[in-house]
Amino acid sequence: MTIAEWRKQLQLGQVSARELVDEHLARIKALDKKLHAFLAITADRARGQADQIDKARSSGDTLPPLAGIPFAIKDNLCTKGVRTTCSSRMLREFVPPYESTVTERLWNSGAILLGKTNLDEFAMGSSTETSFFGSTLNPWDATRVPGGSSGGSAAALAAGECIAALGSDTGGSIRQPASFCGVVGLKPTYGRVSRWGLIAFASSLDQVGPFASSVADCAEILQVIAGGDSRDSTCLNDPVPNYLETLGEPLTGLRVGLITECFEQEGLSTQVKESVLLAASQLESLGAELIEIRCPRFADGIATYYVIAPSEASANLARYDGVKYGHRSESKDSLTEMTSLSRADGFGSEVQRRILIGTYALSAGYVDAYYKKAQQVRTLIKRDFENAFQKVDILLTPTSPTTAFKAGAHKDDPLAMYLSDLLTIPANLAGLPAISIPCGFDDLGLPIGMQLIGNVLDEVRLLRTAHQYEQSAKVMSAHPKGQFIP
Repeated sequence: MTIAEWRKQLQLGQVSARELVDEHLARIKALDKKLHAFLAITADRARGQADQIDKARSSGDTLPPLAGIPFAIKDNLCTKGVRTTCSSRMLREFVPPYESTVTERLWNSGAILLGKTNLDEFAMGSSTETSFFGSTLNPWDATRVPGGSSGGSAAALAAGECIAALGSDTGGSIRQPASFCGVVGLKPTYGRVSRWGLIAFASSLDQVGPFASSVADCAEILQVIAGGDSRDSTCLNDPVPNYLETLGEPLTGLRVGLITECFEQEGLSTQVKESVLLAASQLESLGAELIEIRCPRFADGIATYYVIAPSEASANLARYDGVKYGHRSESKDSLTEMTSLSRADGFGSEVQRRILIGTYALSAGYVDAYYKKAQQVRTLIKRDFENAFQKVDILLTPTSPTTAFKAGAHKDDPLAMYLSDLLTIPANLAGLPAISIPCGFDDLGLPIGMQLIGNVLDEVRLLRTAHQYEQSAKVMSAHPKGQFIP
């Protein structure tokens, strides 16, 4: 059911907020020992919020749009008084004294916090296997990963443990797990949503966005969390349009660009390619025009990203020195020794790897050869998109080259893991909005995701295109087992 459908039931008294919360807490209790989507459950808080909402409704008060809707929040978004760990030993006891802007906006809109979800440590990974607290499993197949880094949020939603969730996306960390778990995941335009209170990985790439079971739900959540924020200097002050009012408008005349380089990519599964092209044909039947588009630098995105993102991570994670907060290893020798031991013990191997890569890329004698060069290629990628959007309105690609892979499959091959974000990274480098929606299933019954990329701040058209496809194709109901229930 969508948020709008739940809201109607709540308004009519067919279900109470407390009953809705208890239902989802029961589901978490039944499933999450195996799934491990959550790191913390805020049951008492959730029930208290629900009781307040039910009391306000019975008194005839006008309630905000998300009143009573249970949410799961990725554990790199600060929640005041609720432990926020980034799935790292470094922050395993950190309790923020402040609330992130996006979660504050959710609570002000009546949303209820069920708990904090698992992720790859400091959002560095594509499988939710680098978490200090253990891996999350894919609810479609417990032998497979849910994607990452926001795998906990995607898995919790797919398993029915929440109605909606928030994640963050630095190189595909919302869209790729959305694809692997058969849900909808939206990365807004860079700056459309405040990053204040999001624990930083790569500041020029990070963006907060929603997971939901429908495009309309993503639009409704974006409506709440988008908008300027004086606490985030990168947050845009442009007026927030109504994302819901045009969802039903037809796609007649819409120009959809199929990026040639994406469909010629080595490693792209045949089943994924066929499913996404079939989805493109569905858009054509709705009145859209399909146009082949070349973005010559698209494939350079992954090499560019793995210079820029680790460089920014190296700078952002330098603050974890074992002095002010975070994990501290004791040393009697020196402050330098204590800091070194704290970072070695506090960070996992993947985080250490990226810090080392970034520190090297920024070091004297190499910064021009690596970091500066990567920023120049980033500009070229952005220009490719600008040229493409002079010819088309929306770009279409697969979300991931494959469906969910086996847990541990890339444990000893970091490069293979990085390549799973090959098709999502360029949108982050260019700061563009992008969405992943289910478009089919492979022979094993695993979901396949289609990615739509919009122009800067063109979420309205992006959401309308995704919504019209979703309503026409009805992919999830077409699955031989119906909507997944673990």
